[in-house]
Amino acid sequence: MSTYTVTVSTGEQLFEGTDNYVYITLVGTEGSSEGTLLDKPLYNDLESGAVDTYEMTVNENLGDIVLVKIEKKKYWVQDDWYCRNITVKTPSGDFIEFPCYRWLVDDMEVVLRDGKACLPQHDKTGLMKQHRQTELDTRRATFGWREWQPGFPKSIDVDKYSDLPPDVKFRNEKDGDFLANFIKGIGNLGLNGLKDLFQSSFSSFEDFEKVFITIQNNSSDIQEYVRLHWKEDVFFGYQFLNGCNPIIIQKCTKLPDKFPVTNEMVSASLVRKMTLEQEIKAGNVYIVDFEILEGISANKTDPKTTQYLVAPICLLYKNAENKILPIAIQLGQTPGEDTPIFLPTDSQCDWMLAKMWVHSSNFQHHQLVSHLLRTHLVSEVFAIAMFRQLPAVHPVYKLLIPHVRYTIAINTKAREQLICEGGTFGKANSSGGGGHVQLVQKAMKSLTFRSLCFPDLIKSRGMDKKDELPTYFYRDDGYRVWEAIKSFVSDVVNIYYDSDETVQEDEEIQAFVKDVCDFGMQDFDHCEFPASLKTREDLTEYLTVIIFTASAQHAAVNFGQFDMFAWVPNSPCTMRRPPPTQKGLADMALIMESLPDRGRCSWHIGGTWALSQFQEKELYLGMFPDEHFIEEPVKEVMEKFRKQLAEITSSIKSRNKGKKLPYYNMSPDKIPNSVAV
Repeated sequence: MSTYTVTVSTGEQLFEGTDNYVYITLVGTEGSSEGTLLDKPLYNDLESGAVDTYEMTVNENLGDIVLVKIEKKKYWVQDDWYCRNITVKTPSGDFIEFPCYRWLVDDMEVVLRDGKACLPQHDKTGLMKQHRQTELDTRRATFGWREWQPGFPKSIDVDKYSDLPPDVKFRNEKDGDFLANFIKGIGNLGLNGLKDLFQSSFSSFEDFEKVFITIQNNSSDIQEYVRLHWKEDVFFGYQFLNGCNPIIIQKCTKLPDKFPVTNEMVSASLVRKMTLEQEIKAGNVYIVDFEILEGISANKTDPKTTQYLVAPICLLYKNAENKILPIAIQLGQTPGEDTPIFLPTDSQCDWMLAKMWVHSSNFQHHQLVSHLLRTHLVSEVFAIAMFRQLPAVHPVYKLLIPHVRYTIAINTKAREQLICEGGTFGKANSSGGGGHVQLVQKAMKSLTFRSLCFPDLIKSRGMDKKDELPTYFYRDDGYRVWEAIKSFVSDVVNIYYDSDETVQEDEEIQAFVKDVCDFGMQDFDHCEFPASLKTREDLTEYLTVIIFTASAQHAAVNFGQFDMFAWVPNSPCTMRRPPPTQKGLADMALIMESLPDRGRCSWHIGGTWALSQFQEKELYLGMFPDEHFIEEPVKEVMEKFRKQLAEITSSIKSRNKGKKLPYYNMSPDKIPNSVAV
């Protein structure tokens, strides 16, 4: 007769405990115990946040304990239970940890394996191989692929959020309700009186300031800076480096034929006594080209308001102080008499309106390409493939699980409430109402795996030399965070893979990568996602892309939205008059008629507020409260990773100290682990 001590940890959030019957069975190499009811007399077992201990007496020799079976059965009513982990103390005094971190719903059985990570080729017994395969078979039946829209990355195969597996839903449901959070944002910001005032134009910028005063209790110093400096060319250019869409600017090595800017046009803006051609050769000229917006349908969901989209081109110049300024803007892709090139030397209203058009186009590109496609949808592909192909015992599953937290949930909510037909996105944005789908479809045709590798993304645009652009903080902070993540991933990979051959022999990791390529990205040739991995270096880079995209890249394009976009003239969500076809037409009346009306402004501001909020119990980069890894070597590299991140955070704080316009979107202490909002 032997006595085992079983310790059971229940989730700490409200309603995560249970009053149902819960039975535990120990499975060893020599036999199994009877199922034991977890029930202590005169005690309320398995309450939220509880850590309960039970004694199990077993008559026969079980051998080494390798599995724990949990069964939950109804008592009066079904009562779901969130089990964090189970620890078994053997008669010899050894402790065996069994990570769970799962919901048990209805009458359900879960079989847990001990927490030591193991590659498939290292499992030798039939029992362990069978457990591994059974888990994957169940997951593949649960996590299916679906094409939500033609040409999109594939997503989870469910009709609505309530159909999702419980383990990927929000543990706090209010975190993922877009419509409720948008309306909450409008209410918190004191904009309820405006949200239904569609077609009601603002009369002046002072009229906009009345709205800004209303939201000031929720505003930041950066928002105030934006309000005061949004008209300035220097700040206009700065936003392409360190705003919410810092991945579209690129060095101009040759003017495109479709953008016939001449030296005479811009000579007044050039400060080095060089021609435009010479400035281009010297590396002082940059370009932002929104060609991808050409042909995208503007929002027609409101018959009372015509909305417009353009595909502008903007030329930017680095002056002697290394500041980036716009020097020419064309509001279309086809040059001609009806598509003049606007210049800083034009009238104040002409130039201001041209810049507004560029920022409005930038807003559409940011929301749908840089944000939705390149972080949300791509991260969901990785998440689904992970659940389908990697069992919980696989080290890569343990590595990635913190970085897919709530991603499938938030994207499902988005498809249900935000970007669906009649969704919230269409209330305010000129690319809503169908254009948003067209734009993602078009952007997919230029999405490549290499473009998700941060150093490649920066270098491909000619933006990699720090001495040329010393204030490109997105790049500099991004490099450091990328290298920290890559170093951490490499350390973990090298713990479990002792050679390149080990990677090649790992059939599960190869199936994971192939699932992403063949199904998630639909094997589009242009995407060039790898279908297999050959080396530890390949695996390290691949996993770094996944983690960086879900954490740092999403943080960079998401959490600064309220700061940069709350002052609507700086980044109009829509334009209600067509772009000017000749110079000299713009006046303040046309600008006010072009900018969003009061109703659309309120939805825009409320939406950017909601999207910029961190989760109630946010987990930032380097935080791993769920102990999926139990091995000391991994815990040591986790601590090393946290120290690297702390050093980066400290360095960024030092750089930002005293700055009127600090940049912290890539600061590790403000980077959540996953795409969850």
